[in-house]
Amino acid sequence: MNKLENYISGHWITGDGDGQLLYNAVTGEAIASASTKGLDFASILNYARQTGNPALRKMTFHERGNMLKALALHLRNHLPKFYNISYQTGATKADSWVDIEGGIGNLFANASLRRKFPDDVICVDGESHNLSKNNTFMGTHIFVPKEGVAVHINAFNFPVWGMLEKIAVNLLAGVPAVVKPATVTSYVTEAVVKEIIASGILPEGALQLICGSAGDMLNHVTSQDVVTFTGSASTGLLLKSNENILRENVPFNMEADSLNCIVLGNDVEPGMPEWDIFVKEVRKEMTLKAGQRCTGIRRIFVPENKMEDMWKAISTSLSQTVIGNPLNEKVRMGSLAGETQRREVKEQVQKLLSSSQLVYGSLDSVEVVDADAAKGAFMSPLLLMNEQPFATKEVHEVEAFGPVSTIMPYKTDEEAIALSKLGKGSLVTTIVTADYNTARNYVIGAATHHGRILVLNNECAKENTGHGSPLPLLVHGGPGRAGGGEEMGGIRGVKHYLQRTALQGSPTTITEITNVYQPHAKGKQPGKHPFKKYFEELQIGDQLITEKRVITSEDIDAFADLSGDHFYAHIKTTDFTGTMFERQVAHGYFIMSIAAGLFVDDYELNPVLLNYGIDELRFTKPVYPGAEIHIRFTCKEKLPNDKRIVEKPEDFKRGDDIDKGIVKWLVEMIDETDEVTGVATILTMVKKKG
Repeated sequence: MNKLENYISGHWITGDGDGQLLYNAVTGEAIASASTKGLDFASILNYARQTGNPALRKMTFHERGNMLKALALHLRNHLPKFYNISYQTGATKADSWVDIEGGIGNLFANASLRRKFPDDVICVDGESHNLSKNNTFMGTHIFVPKEGVAVHINAFNFPVWGMLEKIAVNLLAGVPAVVKPATVTSYVTEAVVKEIIASGILPEGALQLICGSAGDMLNHVTSQDVVTFTGSASTGLLLKSNENILRENVPFNMEADSLNCIVLGNDVEPGMPEWDIFVKEVRKEMTLKAGQRCTGIRRIFVPENKMEDMWKAISTSLSQTVIGNPLNEKVRMGSLAGETQRREVKEQVQKLLSSSQLVYGSLDSVEVVDADAAKGAFMSPLLLMNEQPFATKEVHEVEAFGPVSTIMPYKTDEEAIALSKLGKGSLVTTIVTADYNTARNYVIGAATHHGRILVLNNECAKENTGHGSPLPLLVHGGPGRAGGGEEMGGIRGVKHYLQRTALQGSPTTITEITNVYQPHAKGKQPGKHPFKKYFEELQIGDQLITEKRVITSEDIDAFADLSGDHFYAHIKTTDFTGTMFERQVAHGYFIMSIAAGLFVDDYELNPVLLNYGIDELRFTKPVYPGAEIHIRFTCKEKLPNDKRIVEKPEDFKRGDDIDKGIVKWLVEMIDETDEVTGVATILTMVKKKG
């Protein structure tokens, strides 16, 4: 009997005693045991804070992002091993793909987010604010990593994705993690963590694993820690109410089970593409992972005059699903995670049957391929029907966490919205409609009660990611019963592990602290034209004050002819009565072009490879003929630009072999009164000296 190991304080160890037996969900055979008995949870958390946290905090956001990328590439080399172990949970290859490669995809997605952060250990958040008349005092906000540890208590249904989607975010933020997977499928998580630790990619203390009970761990968390929980609402409430969590005000992010729903728009008729799309989506969500998904469709709302046609169509589709051993390539739905899970699902279905009737499937029998239905945790998909959804509460309160869903009628769009809300908060809802007004009204009406809304029609059917697929760049969570928390969401998710702090001081001081040039800070003499400097040589605050140029009416006329922009404000014969302008005014884009002519060095080849773009271009004051313009040009921020990895010679593009970075420049266009007439941030790609 294999006894799972816990990775704590830099060592793999087993817990004391026999532990909890874990079973192959397909054959019913015992395959492992798990125990955390004897572990010192206070010590585990302290190790993360004292060893893992300082190591991660010393790394910049870009270094941590590249660490995630390296880890994703490493794990991708071990896919066959992970798939072989995952089959024992009852998962088909498609189920395992979502769990394993979906989790690795999260690492890649979060790795790419490094480009949204500075190459620094500190991050400026949002706009700066001038707080003084003479521009000597300002305020802004910064982010720094929390000094604690992320404690992840995960669900059984996604032992890989559930871990990787969470640690990708806290590791990018610079915070270590202790992962506690659901014990029943923790053997899959253990296999992945063993490869992570063996790779040596993460600094010591960045990741610890406990396979078994969490013991008294929550009694030792502090306000610098973050606890995340995925599982049942009842268990989540119990953990969230921990006296220590309340006393220490520990951030607690919960993603709980929810009664997600799908709505068929009133406009959809049999024979329309959206009708088939709806049926396909329901079947997929009922059978993928054997319905063991927190985002699974539990409630199906259909116009009352289409109820019979729809439940029969769904039943026909479900009948084509081959159930059995996931190693058999014909099988499309495997088993539940174990006998205990199957028993719990059946108990919940019995509660639902007090107000609903079974229209497809059997509670007592199921036909399986290449397996023994008595030994494995197999279950037939079950479609229930409730004809009085406003009169009964069980269907909106009881979740059978398996291949179970209930179809219900509605009369009007308003009723569909009201029914969707009776679940008291869900992770996701989908509306299938070809009518844009129906879609808009549903989104506006239902958004308060759902964390994500998928609007599905024939336009996006082929490429949509599906009702049940949370995405790394979008938030995953929901209000009310769904937990009230958020996971992932791109930068939003990373911020859960960062401390936001208001920072006040002089513009020059804050520039030096943040490594981002602040308006009105003192500029630095660059010594030579900034465009002659390599990326490493440039300093934040390097500043060039250009020569002046007088803007003439002839210049404005010429630019109008060249660009084709003959807007009335740029024509000198215009009657300007009742307009915003006194007389002919220069094009804003002309002034920006003049700016480039003033700050661009006209020497031969230099380290600037190309202009990468313009951000935040604003025209703040009209420029009339006779104005005298000069430019204040300041190095604002520097960001790495990783070399593109080219695997095939034919994929090579000019410049792929050049080491380079991105430099942001603050461009201030100033007139003869020393007032700023326009401001922009331009980006250049600059060669590295090395």
